[in-house]
Amino acid sequence: MPEATREQLIETLEQIALLLELKGENPFKIRAYRTGADTVRTYPGDIVQLAADNALAGIKGIGEALRSKLHELACTGKLGFFEKLRAEFPETIFELFDLQGLGAKKIAALHSELGVNSISDLQRACESGEASKLAGFGEKTVANLLEAIQSRAQYAESFRADQAAPAVEDILEYLRGHPDTSRAEVAGSFRRGKETVHDLDFLVATKKPEALMEAFVKPPWVQSVIASGPTKTSVRLQNGVQCDLRAVSNAEFPFALAYFTGSKEHNIQMRSRALKHGWTLNEYRFAPTGADSPEPPDDIYDESQLHRALGLEFIEPELREGSGEIEAAEAGTLPKLIETGNLRGTFHNHTTASDGHATLRQMAEAAMELGLEYLGIADHSKASFQANGLDEARLRAQLEEIRELNREFAPDFRLFAGSEVDILKDGSLDFPDDLLAELDYAVASVHSVFNLPEAEMTERILRAVANPHITMLGHPTGRLLLKRESYAVNIPAIIEACAANGTIIELNASPWRLDLDWRWWRMASAKGVKCSINPDAHSTDGLQDLWHGIRAARKGWLTRADVLNTLPLDKVWSALQAKRAAAGVSGPT
Repeated sequence: MPEATREQLIETLEQIALLLELKGENPFKIRAYRTGADTVRTYPGDIVQLAADNALAGIKGIGEALRSKLHELACTGKLGFFEKLRAEFPETIFELFDLQGLGAKKIAALHSELGVNSISDLQRACESGEASKLAGFGEKTVANLLEAIQSRAQYAESFRADQAAPAVEDILEYLRGHPDTSRAEVAGSFRRGKETVHDLDFLVATKKPEALMEAFVKPPWVQSVIASGPTKTSVRLQNGVQCDLRAVSNAEFPFALAYFTGSKEHNIQMRSRALKHGWTLNEYRFAPTGADSPEPPDDIYDESQLHRALGLEFIEPELREGSGEIEAAEAGTLPKLIETGNLRGTFHNHTTASDGHATLRQMAEAAMELGLEYLGIADHSKASFQANGLDEARLRAQLEEIRELNREFAPDFRLFAGSEVDILKDGSLDFPDDLLAELDYAVASVHSVFNLPEAEMTERILRAVANPHITMLGHPTGRLLLKRESYAVNIPAIIEACAANGTIIELNASPWRLDLDWRWWRMASAKGVKCSINPDAHSTDGLQDLWHGIRAARKGWLTRADVLNTLPLDKVWSALQAKRAAAGVSGPT
Protein backbone atom coordinates (compact mmCIF):
# COMPACT_ATOMS: atom_id res chain seq x y z
CA MET A 1 0.00 0.00 0.00
CA PRO A 2 1.30 3.51 -0.77
CA GLU A 3 2.38 5.58 2.21
CA ALA A 4 1.04 8.87 0.78
CA THR A 5 -2.25 10.17 -0.60
CA ARG A 6 -2.96 12.08 -3.80
CA GLU A 7 -3.43 15.23 -1.72
CA GLN A 8 0.02 14.79 -0.14
CA LEU A 9 1.63 14.40 -3.55
CA ILE A 10 -0.07 17.55 -4.82
CA GLU A 11 0.75 19.62 -1.73
CA THR A 12 4.40 18.53 -1.74
CA LEU A 13 4.91 19.44 -5.41
CA GLU A 14 3.18 22.81 -4.95
CA GLN A 15 5.27 23.64 -1.87
CA ILE A 16 8.46 22.70 -3.73
CA ALA A 17 7.45 25.15 -6.47
CA LEU A 18 6.93 27.90 -3.88
CA LEU A 19 10.27 27.24 -2.20
CA LEU A 20 12.07 27.21 -5.54
CA GLU A 21 10.50 30.57 -6.33
CA LEU A 22 11.85 31.90 -3.04
CA LYS A 23 15.31 30.72 -4.06
CA GLY A 24 14.98 32.39 -7.47
CA GLU A 25 15.36 29.13 -9.37
CA ASN A 26 14.85 28.67 -13.11
CA PRO A 27 11.18 29.43 -14.01
CA PHE A 28 11.02 26.31 -16.21
CA LYS A 29 12.01 24.14 -13.25
CA ILE A 30 9.35 25.80 -11.09
CA ARG A 31 6.74 25.31 -13.81
CA ALA A 32 7.64 21.62 -14.05
CA TYR A 33 6.62 21.08 -10.42
CA ARG A 34 3.39 23.02 -10.84
CA THR A 35 2.57 21.08 -14.01
CA GLY A 36 3.33 17.87 -12.12
CA ALA A 37 0.96 18.89 -9.33
CA ASP A 38 -1.78 19.64 -11.86
CA THR A 39 -1.22 16.27 -13.54
CA VAL A 40 -1.45 14.41 -10.23
CA ARG A 41 -4.62 16.36 -9.38
CA THR A 42 -6.44 15.59 -12.64
CA TYR A 43 -5.15 12.13 -13.57
CA PRO A 44 -8.23 9.89 -13.83
CA GLY A 45 -6.60 6.68 -12.52
CA ASP A 46 -4.92 5.73 -9.23
CA ILE A 47 -1.80 7.80 -9.78
CA VAL A 48 -0.56 7.21 -6.23
CA GLN A 49 -0.44 3.46 -6.81
CA LEU A 50 1.26 4.02 -10.17
CA ALA A 51 3.86 6.18 -8.44
CA ALA A 52 4.43 3.49 -5.80
CA ASP A 53 4.83 0.90 -8.59
CA ASN A 54 7.25 3.23 -10.42
CA ALA A 55 4.89 3.07 -13.39
CA LEU A 56 4.50 6.76 -14.29
CA ALA A 57 6.44 6.60 -17.56
CA GLY A 58 4.49 8.01 -20.48
CA ILE A 59 2.20 10.27 -18.43
CA LYS A 60 2.37 13.73 -19.94
CA GLY A 61 3.50 16.38 -17.48
CA ILE A 62 5.63 14.05 -15.34
CA GLY A 63 9.25 13.84 -16.46
CA GLU A 64 11.90 11.37 -15.36
CA ALA A 65 13.16 13.44 -12.40
CA LEU A 66 9.64 13.98 -11.13
CA ARG A 67 8.80 10.28 -11.54
CA SER A 68 11.56 9.25 -9.16
CA LYS A 69 10.51 11.85 -6.58
CA LEU A 70 6.87 10.77 -6.71
CA HIS A 71 7.94 7.14 -6.38
CA GLU A 72 9.92 7.95 -3.24
CA LEU A 73 7.08 10.01 -1.79
CA ALA A 74 4.42 7.39 -2.54
CA CYS A 75 6.51 4.55 -1.08
CA THR A 76 7.78 6.26 2.06
CA GLY A 77 5.45 9.18 2.71
CA LYS A 78 8.50 11.47 2.63
CA LEU A 79 10.73 13.11 0.03
CA GLY A 80 14.35 13.80 0.90
CA PHE A 81 14.67 16.57 -1.69
CA PHE A 82 11.69 18.39 -0.21
CA GLU A 83 12.86 17.94 3.39
CA LYS A 84 16.27 19.36 2.52
CA LEU A 85 14.74 22.27 0.60
CA ARG A 86 12.27 23.05 3.37
CA ALA A 87 15.05 23.05 5.97
CA GLU A 88 16.49 26.15 4.28
CA PHE A 89 13.43 28.18 5.38
CA PRO A 90 11.38 28.45 8.58
CA GLU A 91 8.09 26.52 8.47
CA THR A 92 6.21 29.78 9.18
CA ILE A 93 7.26 31.28 5.84
CA PHE A 94 4.35 29.48 4.15
CA GLU A 95 2.00 31.78 6.14
CA LEU A 96 3.13 34.68 3.99
CA PHE A 97 1.79 33.12 0.79
CA ASP A 98 -1.73 33.37 2.23
CA LEU A 99 -1.64 37.17 2.27
CA GLN A 100 -3.32 39.03 -0.56
CA GLY A 101 -0.83 41.00 -2.66
CA LEU A 102 2.28 39.13 -1.56
CA GLY A 103 3.97 36.89 -4.13
CA ALA A 104 7.15 34.84 -4.10
CA LYS A 105 9.43 37.67 -5.29
CA LYS A 106 8.31 40.04 -2.55
CA ILE A 107 8.49 37.32 0.09
CA ALA A 108 12.02 36.47 -1.06
CA ALA A 109 13.03 40.13 -0.74
CA LEU A 110 11.50 40.42 2.72
CA HIS A 111 13.18 37.21 3.81
CA SER A 112 16.65 37.97 2.48
CA GLU A 113 16.77 41.70 3.23
CA LEU A 114 14.83 41.95 6.49
CA GLY A 115 14.76 38.41 7.85
CA VAL A 116 10.97 38.26 7.59
CA ASN A 117 9.94 34.64 8.21
CA SER A 118 6.37 34.91 9.47
CA ILE A 119 3.26 37.06 9.63
CA SER A 120 4.40 38.57 12.93
CA ASP A 121 7.81 39.41 11.41
CA LEU A 122 6.10 41.09 8.48
CA GLN A 123 3.82 43.14 10.72
CA ARG A 124 6.83 44.44 12.67
CA ALA A 125 8.69 45.30 9.44
CA CYS A 126 5.68 47.18 8.08
CA GLU A 127 4.92 49.07 11.27
CA SER A 128 8.55 50.07 11.80
CA GLY A 129 8.85 51.45 8.27
CA GLU A 130 11.60 48.99 7.27
CA ALA A 131 9.46 47.29 4.63
CA SER A 132 8.66 50.55 2.82
CA LYS A 133 12.39 51.05 2.15
CA LEU A 134 12.59 47.93 -0.02
CA ALA A 135 12.30 48.17 -3.80
CA GLY A 136 8.71 47.50 -4.84
CA PHE A 137 7.31 48.32 -1.39
CA GLY A 138 5.75 51.77 -1.34
CA GLU A 139 3.57 53.25 1.39
CA LYS A 140 0.43 52.01 -0.33
CA THR A 141 1.79 48.45 -0.59
CA VAL A 142 2.75 48.44 3.09
CA ALA A 143 -0.67 49.82 4.08
CA ASN A 144 -2.36 47.07 2.04
CA LEU A 145 -0.20 44.42 3.70
CA LEU A 146 -1.09 45.68 7.17
CA GLU A 147 -4.76 45.58 6.19
CA ALA A 148 -4.33 42.01 4.93
CA ILE A 149 -2.65 41.02 8.21
CA GLN A 150 -5.51 42.57 10.19
CA SER A 151 -8.08 40.70 8.09
CA ARG A 152 -6.23 37.44 8.60
CA ALA A 153 -6.24 37.95 12.38
CA GLN A 154 -9.94 38.79 12.29
CA TYR A 155 -10.72 35.52 10.53
CA ALA A 156 -8.20 33.37 12.41
CA GLU A 157 -10.90 31.40 14.25
CA SER A 158 -13.22 31.09 11.24
CA PHE A 159 -13.38 28.38 8.61
CA ARG A 160 -15.04 28.14 5.22
CA ALA A 161 -17.85 25.61 4.88
CA ASP A 162 -15.76 23.39 2.60
CA GLN A 163 -13.00 23.23 5.24
CA ALA A 164 -15.53 22.00 7.80
CA ALA A 165 -17.65 19.70 5.59
CA PRO A 166 -15.31 16.66 5.51
CA ALA A 167 -15.05 16.71 9.30
CA VAL A 168 -18.84 16.89 9.60
CA GLU A 169 -19.22 13.86 7.36
CA ASP A 170 -16.57 11.83 9.21
CA ILE A 171 -17.82 12.71 12.69
CA LEU A 172 -21.47 12.00 11.90
CA GLU A 173 -20.55 8.63 10.41
CA TYR A 174 -18.47 7.85 13.51
CA LEU A 175 -21.19 8.92 15.95
CA ARG A 176 -23.97 7.11 14.11
CA GLY A 177 -21.87 3.96 14.05
CA HIS A 178 -21.53 3.88 17.83
CA PRO A 179 -23.78 1.21 19.39
CA ASP A 180 -25.08 3.60 22.07
CA THR A 181 -26.23 6.29 19.61
CA SER A 182 -29.95 6.53 18.83
CA ARG A 183 -29.75 9.69 16.72
CA ALA A 184 -26.95 12.05 15.74
CA GLU A 185 -26.94 15.34 13.81
CA VAL A 186 -24.79 18.38 13.18
CA ALA A 187 -26.34 21.62 14.41
CA GLY A 188 -25.21 25.24 14.60
CA SER A 189 -24.29 27.53 11.74
CA PHE A 190 -23.08 24.67 9.57
CA ARG A 191 -26.56 23.11 9.56
CA ARG A 192 -28.04 26.51 8.74
CA GLY A 193 -25.85 26.66 5.63
CA LYS A 194 -23.69 29.60 6.67
CA GLU A 195 -20.73 30.27 4.40
CA THR A 196 -18.25 30.29 7.31
CA VAL A 197 -18.28 28.71 10.75
CA HIS A 198 -16.44 29.34 14.02
CA ASP A 199 -16.99 25.84 15.41
CA LEU A 200 -19.06 22.71 14.84
CA ASP A 201 -21.91 21.58 17.09
CA PHE A 202 -22.93 17.92 17.24
CA LEU A 203 -25.85 16.37 19.06
CA VAL A 204 -26.53 12.75 20.01
CA ALA A 205 -29.51 11.04 21.55
CA THR A 206 -28.33 8.25 23.84
CA LYS A 207 -29.05 6.38 27.06
CA LYS A 208 -25.32 6.21 27.80
CA PRO A 209 -23.90 9.73 27.41
CA GLU A 210 -20.65 8.88 29.22
CA ALA A 211 -19.82 6.25 26.60
CA LEU A 212 -20.32 8.76 23.78
CA MET A 213 -18.22 11.40 25.55
CA GLU A 214 -15.42 8.90 25.99
CA ALA A 215 -15.58 7.76 22.37
CA PHE A 216 -15.67 11.32 20.99
CA VAL A 217 -12.09 12.11 22.06
CA LYS A 218 -10.48 8.97 20.56
CA PRO A 219 -10.52 9.33 16.73
CA PRO A 220 -7.25 10.29 14.99
CA TRP A 221 -8.71 13.58 13.78
CA VAL A 222 -8.80 14.89 17.37
CA GLN A 223 -5.77 17.07 18.11
CA SER A 224 -6.61 17.97 21.72
CA VAL A 225 -9.38 17.84 24.30
CA ILE A 226 -10.55 21.29 25.39
CA ALA A 227 -13.07 20.17 28.01
CA SER A 228 -14.85 16.93 28.88
CA GLY A 229 -17.92 16.29 31.02
CA PRO A 230 -20.68 13.71 31.39
CA THR A 231 -22.95 15.25 28.70
CA LYS A 232 -20.74 17.74 26.84
CA THR A 233 -17.25 17.45 25.39
CA SER A 234 -15.23 19.93 23.33
CA VAL A 235 -12.26 18.97 21.17
CA ARG A 236 -10.02 20.67 18.64
CA LEU A 237 -9.51 18.84 15.36
CA GLN A 238 -6.24 18.48 13.50
CA ASN A 239 -7.40 21.20 11.07
CA GLY A 240 -8.01 23.64 13.96
CA VAL A 241 -11.82 23.49 14.10
CA GLN A 242 -13.39 23.26 17.55
CA CYS A 243 -16.14 20.64 17.85
CA ASP A 244 -18.66 20.41 20.67
CA LEU A 245 -20.69 17.28 21.35
CA ARG A 246 -23.80 17.33 23.53
CA ALA A 247 -25.71 14.25 24.63
CA VAL A 248 -29.44 14.29 25.39
CA SER A 249 -32.25 11.78 25.74
CA ASN A 250 -34.30 10.72 22.75
CA ALA A 251 -37.29 12.74 24.04
CA GLU A 252 -35.12 15.85 24.37
CA PHE A 253 -33.47 15.47 20.97
CA PRO A 254 -35.90 17.49 18.74
CA PHE A 255 -35.87 20.41 21.19
CA ALA A 256 -32.08 20.33 21.53
CA LEU A 257 -31.58 20.06 17.76
CA ALA A 258 -33.83 23.08 17.14
CA TYR A 259 -32.18 25.10 19.92
CA PHE A 260 -28.55 24.37 19.03
CA THR A 261 -29.21 24.87 15.32
CA GLY A 262 -30.27 28.44 16.08
CA SER A 263 -29.95 31.17 15.10
CA LYS A 264 -30.19 33.24 18.28
CA GLU A 265 -32.73 35.57 16.61
CA HIS A 266 -34.81 32.64 15.40
CA ASN A 267 -34.79 31.00 18.83
CA ILE A 268 -35.96 34.19 20.52
CA GLN A 269 -38.94 34.36 18.14
CA MET A 270 -39.74 30.68 18.70
CA ARG A 271 -39.71 31.12 22.49
CA SER A 272 -41.93 34.18 22.16
CA ARG A 273 -44.40 32.18 20.07
CA ALA A 274 -44.42 29.37 22.63
CA LEU A 275 -45.27 31.86 25.38
CA LYS A 276 -48.36 32.91 23.43
CA HIS A 277 -49.48 29.26 23.67
CA GLY A 278 -48.90 29.31 27.43
CA TRP A 279 -45.67 27.30 27.28
CA THR A 280 -42.00 27.86 27.86
CA LEU A 281 -39.60 26.46 25.30
CA ASN A 282 -35.99 25.61 25.98
CA GLU A 283 -33.38 23.18 24.65
CA TYR A 284 -35.02 20.23 26.41
CA ARG A 285 -38.81 20.54 26.36
CA PHE A 286 -42.08 22.46 26.35
CA ALA A 287 -43.46 23.27 29.80
CA PRO A 288 -46.59 25.15 30.94
CA THR A 289 -45.92 28.70 32.13
CA GLY A 290 -48.25 28.32 35.12
CA ALA A 291 -50.83 26.17 36.84
CA ASP A 292 -53.63 27.47 34.61
CA SER A 293 -51.68 27.07 31.36
CA PRO A 294 -52.65 24.36 28.88
CA GLU A 295 -50.54 21.23 28.85
CA PRO A 296 -48.08 21.14 25.95
CA PRO A 297 -48.14 18.16 23.57
CA ASP A 298 -46.14 15.15 24.71
CA ASP A 299 -45.70 13.54 21.28
CA ILE A 300 -42.85 15.65 19.89
CA TYR A 301 -40.44 13.27 18.16
CA ASP A 302 -38.91 15.56 15.54
CA GLU A 303 -38.60 19.23 14.60
CA SER A 304 -41.58 19.20 12.23
CA GLN A 305 -43.85 18.17 15.11
CA LEU A 306 -42.32 20.88 17.28
CA HIS A 307 -43.10 23.47 14.60
CA ARG A 308 -46.61 22.08 14.09
CA ALA A 309 -47.33 22.39 17.82
CA LEU A 310 -46.64 26.12 17.45
CA GLY A 311 -48.92 26.44 14.42
CA LEU A 312 -46.08 26.58 11.92
CA GLU A 313 -45.04 24.78 8.79
CA PHE A 314 -41.69 23.03 9.09
CA ILE A 315 -38.94 25.64 8.66
CA GLU A 316 -35.86 24.40 6.86
CA PRO A 317 -32.64 24.98 8.85
CA GLU A 318 -31.19 27.30 6.20
CA LEU A 319 -34.04 29.80 6.71
CA ARG A 320 -33.71 30.12 10.50
CA GLU A 321 -32.16 33.57 10.71
CA GLY A 322 -35.04 35.54 12.25
CA SER A 323 -35.75 37.27 8.95
CA GLY A 324 -39.41 36.55 8.29
CA GLU A 325 -39.42 32.76 8.29
CA ILE A 326 -41.75 32.53 11.33
CA GLU A 327 -44.37 34.76 9.68
CA ALA A 328 -44.11 32.83 6.41
CA ALA A 329 -44.41 29.50 8.23
CA GLU A 330 -47.53 30.73 10.00
CA ALA A 331 -49.07 31.97 6.76
CA GLY A 332 -48.13 28.83 4.83
CA THR A 333 -46.03 30.80 2.35
CA LEU A 334 -42.59 29.31 2.90
CA PRO A 335 -40.86 28.59 -0.41
CA LYS A 336 -40.16 25.03 -1.56
CA LEU A 337 -36.40 25.37 -1.60
CA ILE A 338 -34.23 24.22 -4.47
CA GLU A 339 -32.54 20.82 -4.06
CA THR A 340 -29.35 19.40 -5.54
CA GLY A 341 -31.33 16.99 -7.71
CA ASN A 342 -33.05 19.93 -9.44
CA LEU A 343 -29.88 20.99 -11.29
CA ARG A 344 -29.73 19.86 -14.91
CA GLY A 345 -26.49 21.59 -15.89
CA THR A 346 -24.26 24.52 -15.02
CA PHE A 347 -22.23 27.36 -16.54
CA HIS A 348 -18.94 29.19 -15.89
CA ASN A 349 -16.33 26.45 -15.96
CA HIS A 350 -12.69 26.57 -17.01
CA THR A 351 -10.41 24.24 -18.96
CA THR A 352 -6.71 23.90 -19.70
CA ALA A 353 -7.24 26.49 -22.44
CA SER A 354 -6.95 29.13 -19.67
CA ASP A 355 -6.18 28.32 -16.03
CA GLY A 356 -8.16 25.10 -15.61
CA HIS A 357 -6.65 21.70 -14.90
CA ALA A 358 -8.80 19.53 -17.18
CA THR A 359 -9.49 19.42 -20.90
CA LEU A 360 -12.82 20.12 -22.57
CA ARG A 361 -13.46 16.40 -22.95
CA GLN A 362 -12.53 15.66 -19.34
CA MET A 363 -14.84 18.38 -18.05
CA ALA A 364 -17.69 17.14 -20.25
CA GLU A 365 -17.25 13.52 -19.19
CA ALA A 366 -17.14 14.53 -15.51
CA ALA A 367 -20.37 16.50 -15.95
CA MET A 368 -22.04 13.51 -17.59
CA GLU A 369 -20.92 11.27 -14.72
CA LEU A 370 -22.71 13.66 -12.37
CA GLY A 371 -25.88 13.20 -14.42
CA LEU A 372 -25.85 16.71 -15.91
CA GLU A 373 -27.37 17.35 -19.34
CA TYR A 374 -25.19 20.33 -20.26
CA LEU A 375 -22.07 22.20 -19.25
CA GLY A 376 -21.11 25.78 -20.03
CA ILE A 377 -17.45 26.51 -20.75
CA ALA A 378 -16.31 30.04 -19.90
CA ASP A 379 -12.53 30.32 -20.02
CA HIS A 380 -10.92 33.66 -19.21
CA SER A 381 -10.56 36.42 -21.79
CA LYS A 382 -7.22 37.90 -22.81
CA ALA A 383 -7.11 40.71 -20.20
CA SER A 384 -6.74 38.02 -17.52
CA PHE A 385 -3.20 37.32 -18.70
CA GLN A 386 -2.31 35.87 -15.29
CA ALA A 387 -4.91 33.17 -16.00
CA ASN A 388 -3.70 32.51 -19.56
CA GLY A 389 -6.80 34.23 -20.95
CA LEU A 390 -7.85 33.45 -24.51
CA ASP A 391 -7.50 35.94 -27.34
CA GLU A 392 -9.94 36.06 -30.26
CA ALA A 393 -8.16 33.40 -32.32
CA ARG A 394 -7.85 30.93 -29.44
CA LEU A 395 -11.49 31.45 -28.45
CA ARG A 396 -12.70 30.78 -32.00
CA ALA A 397 -10.57 27.62 -32.09
CA GLN A 398 -12.22 26.51 -28.86
CA LEU A 399 -15.66 27.18 -30.35
CA GLU A 400 -14.86 24.78 -33.19
CA GLU A 401 -13.60 22.14 -30.75
CA ILE A 402 -16.85 22.44 -28.78
CA ARG A 403 -18.88 22.02 -31.99
CA GLU A 404 -16.98 18.83 -32.80
CA LEU A 405 -17.53 17.39 -29.34
CA ASN A 406 -21.22 18.29 -29.46
CA ARG A 407 -21.61 16.27 -32.65
CA GLU A 408 -20.24 13.32 -30.70
CA PHE A 409 -22.28 13.90 -27.51
CA ALA A 410 -25.66 14.68 -29.16
CA PRO A 411 -28.48 14.32 -28.34
CA ASP A 412 -28.07 13.49 -24.66
CA PHE A 413 -25.48 16.08 -23.63
CA ARG A 414 -24.30 19.48 -24.84
CA LEU A 415 -21.40 21.80 -24.21
CA PHE A 416 -22.32 25.48 -24.35
CA ALA A 417 -19.62 27.76 -25.72
CA GLY A 418 -19.05 30.86 -23.63
CA SER A 419 -16.41 33.11 -22.18
CA GLU A 420 -15.74 34.76 -18.86
CA VAL A 421 -15.17 38.21 -20.29
CA ASP A 422 -13.29 40.73 -18.20
CA ILE A 423 -15.10 43.95 -17.33
CA LEU A 424 -12.39 46.53 -17.90
CA LYS A 425 -11.89 49.57 -15.69
CA ASP A 426 -14.20 51.81 -17.73
CA GLY A 427 -16.95 49.15 -17.99
CA SER A 428 -16.10 48.16 -21.55
CA LEU A 429 -15.65 44.46 -22.31
CA ASP A 430 -12.54 42.54 -23.22
CA PHE A 431 -14.09 41.21 -26.45
CA PRO A 432 -15.99 43.12 -29.15
CA ASP A 433 -19.69 42.56 -29.74
CA ASP A 434 -19.19 40.72 -33.03
CA LEU A 435 -17.19 38.00 -31.24
CA LEU A 436 -19.59 37.89 -28.28
CA ALA A 437 -22.40 37.34 -30.80
CA GLU A 438 -20.76 34.06 -31.83
CA LEU A 439 -20.96 32.69 -28.27
CA ASP A 440 -23.86 30.73 -26.80
CA TYR A 441 -23.58 32.90 -23.69
CA ALA A 442 -21.12 35.18 -21.89
CA VAL A 443 -20.26 35.79 -18.23
CA ALA A 444 -18.96 39.27 -17.40
CA SER A 445 -16.67 39.53 -14.36
CA VAL A 446 -14.35 42.00 -12.65
CA HIS A 447 -10.84 40.61 -12.23
CA SER A 448 -8.74 43.74 -11.73
CA VAL A 449 -8.72 47.26 -10.26
CA PHE A 450 -10.75 46.38 -7.16
CA ASN A 451 -10.10 49.69 -5.40
CA LEU A 452 -12.42 52.00 -7.36
CA PRO A 453 -14.84 54.22 -5.40
CA GLU A 454 -18.28 52.68 -5.02
CA ALA A 455 -19.99 54.94 -7.56
CA GLU A 456 -17.30 54.28 -10.17
CA MET A 457 -17.25 50.51 -9.59
CA THR A 458 -21.04 50.38 -9.74
CA GLU A 459 -21.15 52.33 -12.99
CA ARG A 460 -18.46 50.05 -14.40
CA ILE A 461 -20.60 46.98 -13.77
CA LEU A 462 -23.85 48.66 -14.86
CA ARG A 463 -22.34 49.38 -18.26
CA ALA A 464 -21.32 45.75 -18.69
CA VAL A 465 -24.66 44.17 -17.66
CA ALA A 466 -26.50 46.44 -20.11
CA ASN A 467 -24.69 44.85 -23.07
CA PRO A 468 -27.21 42.56 -24.83
CA HIS A 469 -24.56 39.86 -25.35
CA ILE A 470 -23.76 39.56 -21.63
CA THR A 471 -25.91 36.72 -20.35
CA MET A 472 -24.86 36.76 -16.72
CA LEU A 473 -22.82 38.70 -14.19
CA GLY A 474 -20.07 36.63 -12.56
CA HIS A 475 -19.14 36.77 -8.84
CA PRO A 476 -20.66 40.26 -8.44
CA THR A 477 -18.72 41.47 -5.37
CA GLY A 478 -15.33 39.87 -5.99
CA ARG A 479 -15.01 38.63 -2.42
CA LEU A 480 -12.80 35.73 -1.33
CA LEU A 481 -14.15 34.42 1.95
CA LEU A 482 -11.83 34.94 4.92
CA LYS A 483 -9.24 36.39 2.56
CA ARG A 484 -10.53 39.39 0.60
CA GLU A 485 -13.49 41.64 1.32
CA SER A 486 -15.96 42.63 -1.37
CA TYR A 487 -15.06 45.66 -3.42
CA ALA A 488 -17.23 48.71 -2.87
CA VAL A 489 -20.34 48.35 -5.04
CA ASN A 490 -24.03 49.26 -4.83
CA ILE A 491 -25.68 45.83 -4.95
CA PRO A 492 -29.32 47.09 -5.03
CA ALA A 493 -28.43 49.19 -8.09
CA ILE A 494 -26.82 46.16 -9.74
CA ILE A 495 -29.90 44.05 -9.04
CA GLU A 496 -32.19 46.74 -10.49
CA ALA A 497 -30.04 46.96 -13.63
CA CYS A 498 -29.99 43.19 -14.10
CA ALA A 499 -33.77 43.11 -13.73
CA ALA A 500 -34.18 45.92 -16.27
CA ASN A 501 -31.81 44.32 -18.80
CA GLY A 502 -32.72 40.67 -18.34
CA THR A 503 -29.23 39.82 -17.10
CA ILE A 504 -28.82 36.69 -14.97
CA ILE A 505 -26.79 36.98 -11.76
CA GLU A 506 -24.41 34.20 -10.89
CA LEU A 507 -24.32 32.48 -7.54
CA ASN A 508 -20.69 31.47 -7.74
CA ALA A 509 -20.61 28.13 -5.92
CA SER A 510 -16.88 28.11 -5.23
CA PRO A 511 -16.65 27.87 -1.42
CA TRP A 512 -14.09 30.68 -1.62
CA ARG A 513 -16.75 32.98 -3.08
CA LEU A 514 -20.45 32.04 -2.66
CA ASP A 515 -21.10 35.30 -4.46
CA LEU A 516 -23.72 36.82 -4.82
CA ASP A 517 -24.18 36.54 -1.05
CA TRP A 518 -27.32 34.73 0.15
CA ARG A 519 -28.56 37.89 1.92
CA TRP A 520 -29.33 39.55 -1.44
CA TRP A 521 -31.20 36.78 -3.25
CA ARG A 522 -34.65 37.52 -1.84
CA MET A 523 -34.41 41.02 -3.28
CA ALA A 524 -33.10 39.70 -6.59
CA SER A 525 -35.81 37.06 -6.99
CA ALA A 526 -38.50 39.58 -6.01
CA LYS A 527 -37.27 41.77 -8.89
CA GLY A 528 -37.50 38.81 -11.28
CA VAL A 529 -33.74 38.33 -11.63
CA LYS A 530 -32.79 34.76 -12.44
CA CYS A 531 -29.92 32.99 -10.69
CA SER A 532 -27.40 30.64 -12.26
CA ILE A 533 -25.60 28.39 -9.78
CA ASN A 534 -22.11 28.05 -11.25
CA PRO A 535 -19.15 26.22 -9.67
CA ASP A 536 -16.45 28.30 -11.40
CA ALA A 537 -14.81 24.88 -11.71
CA HIS A 538 -11.13 24.78 -12.65
CA SER A 539 -11.00 20.98 -12.49
CA THR A 540 -13.36 18.02 -12.70
CA ASP A 541 -13.47 17.93 -8.89
CA GLY A 542 -14.53 21.58 -8.93
CA LEU A 543 -17.92 20.56 -10.33
CA GLN A 544 -18.65 19.10 -6.89
CA ASP A 545 -18.81 22.66 -5.55
CA LEU A 546 -22.36 22.84 -6.89
CA TRP A 547 -23.32 21.39 -3.49
CA HIS A 548 -22.06 24.55 -1.78
CA GLY A 549 -24.02 26.65 -4.27
CA ILE A 550 -27.23 24.79 -3.53
CA ARG A 551 -26.77 25.41 0.21
CA ALA A 552 -26.29 29.13 -0.42
CA ALA A 553 -29.29 29.25 -2.77
CA ARG A 554 -31.50 27.57 -0.20
CA LYS A 555 -30.31 30.07 2.39
CA GLY A 556 -31.33 32.81 -0.03
CA TRP A 557 -34.90 31.41 -0.17
CA LEU A 558 -34.46 30.37 -3.83
CA THR A 559 -36.73 27.82 -5.47
CA ARG A 560 -36.30 25.67 -8.54
CA ALA A 561 -38.14 28.29 -10.61
CA ASP A 562 -35.64 31.00 -9.60
CA VAL A 563 -32.61 29.16 -11.01
CA LEU A 564 -31.71 29.05 -14.71
CA ASN A 565 -29.83 25.78 -14.64
CA THR A 566 -32.74 23.75 -13.33
CA LEU A 567 -34.12 23.95 -16.89
CA PRO A 568 -33.73 20.82 -19.04
CA LEU A 569 -31.57 20.87 -22.13
CA ASP A 570 -34.48 21.39 -24.51
CA LYS A 571 -35.51 24.61 -22.70
CA VAL A 572 -32.29 26.19 -21.47
CA TRP A 573 -31.17 27.39 -24.93
CA SER A 574 -34.12 29.75 -25.34
CA ALA A 575 -33.55 31.04 -21.79
CA LEU A 576 -29.91 31.81 -22.65
CA GLN A 577 -31.02 33.74 -25.75
CA ALA A 578 -33.95 35.60 -24.12
CA LYS A 579 -31.97 38.76 -23.42
CA ARG A 580 -30.68 39.00 -27.00
CA ALA A 581 -34.16 38.34 -28.36
CA ALA A 582 -35.65 41.11 -26.22
CA ALA A 583 -32.94 43.51 -27.40
CA GLY A 584 -33.41 42.53 -31.05
CA VAL A 585 -29.80 41.37 -31.55
CA SER A 586 -28.74 38.08 -33.07
CA GLY A 587 -26.62 35.34 -31.58
CA PRO A 588 -25.39 31.97 -32.80
CA THR A 589 -27.83 29.73 -34.61
